[in-house]
Amino acid sequence: MLRVLFVGDVYGQPGRRVLGAQLPILRPQFDFVIVNGENAAGGFGLHREAAEAILEAGADCITLGNHAWHHKDIYTLLLDEDRFPIVRPLNVSDPGTPGVGWRTFEVPTLDGGRERLTVVNLLGRVFMEPVSNPFQALDELLERPDLGSVFVDLHAEATSEKAALAWHADGRVAAVIGTHTHVPTADTRILPGGTAFQTDAGFTGPSNSIIGAAPEGPIQKFLTERPHRFTVAGGPAELNGVIVQIEGNRAHSVERYRYAEEG
Repeated sequence: MLRVLFVGDVYGQPGRRVLGAQLPILRPQFDFVIVNGENAAGGFGLHREAAEAILEAGADCITLGNHAWHHKDIYTLLLDEDRFPIVRPLNVSDPGTPGVGWRTFEVPTLDGGRERLTVVNLLGRVFMEPVSNPFQALDELLERPDLGSVFVDLHAEATSEKAALAWHADGRVAAVIGTHTHVPTADTRILPGGTAFQTDAGFTGPSNSIIGAAPEGPIQKFLTERPHRFTVAGGPAELNGVIVQIEGNRAHSVERYRYAEEG
């Protein structure tokens, strides 16, 4: 049985700080750790410094999202597959896109065995920039017989789209966990076919913020209806994630995890 920790969107330096402090403590409890690094570089995308920090903290795989291309570093990181186990969105249709949208790992388990785990990253389309159909992209991938247990990070805005994809994939993947909206949802469950689902894992970043940003910028944007610069909030941070126990491409348990710094 695989015990997997999935950590929601790491946001800026505060997110990297709390991840770096807490993940090494948590890591011995898990066979595999997936971290969404979508906002790790100043709230937008992933650069080399952030990727190295996430991996040094104990992550086995980094997933991305709609800000994947924000930093030019990402192009070289995605091509260095041995050093940087990064999975970018699968349903980006341009055949010249660097990197991979899924990756299969042979995972040594805590009980001395080995299990195959495939990590998939998908982008939603509702209220998001145009991409290929995530449902069709996942269906096509699941035709492969060699994936083992499948864990899906669905980076999407609409709760209905996330739930629809989880139900569509129920019984064919071990887990569909949502990211992007940064607020952990209370709908953690295992669907009838054995797929673990949570609409959003929440984020790993500054607690006293508006989904990671210092409140002043978002407030002014809503007040004035004009663009305003967002900055990463300071102060104490929190780590949000989801723990899934998986065997034979089925979830045996799923639970939310949260750690919050004092202050």
